[in-house]
Amino acid sequence: MGRRQRSANWKDVSNMPLYEHVFLARQDLAQGQVDALAEAATKIVEEGQGKVVKTETWGLRGLAYRIKKNRKAHYVMIEIDAPAPVISELERQTAINEDVIRYMTIRVDTHEQGPSAMMRRNERSDRDRGDRRGGRDRDDRPRRDRDDREPREERPATAA
Repeated sequence: MGRRQRSANWKDVSNMPLYEHVFLARQDLAQGQVDALAEAATKIVEEGQGKVVKTETWGLRGLAYRIKKNRKAHYVMIEIDAPAPVISELERQTAINEDVIRYMTIRVDTHEQGPSAMMRRNERSDRDRGDRRGGRDRDDRPRRDRDDREPREERPATAA
């Protein structure tokens, strides 16, 4: 008898659970089509009185193993503040969509502030890639002519 009953009105927006929904779209889709998939997910959430806090497109990335004949996939993460029935509907619609090869929705305590770890990783790797040779370009290397080399010593062939 001492149990607290949940409100029958799940549209009460004051204390909705937080979710992260990540889906992988087929590699042959254009970026516009991937954005349309994210917009469709946003529309489902907003129709159910939920709120999309943030949408991140992580881009075309390689997969650890082939999934439905795909070696790469477009990754998209959506942070959601919505009731559970909305998440069920979102997962149902995502599972039906042939362009989505995998998806995962998890409940989180709080949403991460700022860019996600994947976005921070991408920014760091882009920044680090710019200068790998310690500030020297290939053109800075002194050119060696073939005539500058010392002649090789001929070794006698040994019978094996």
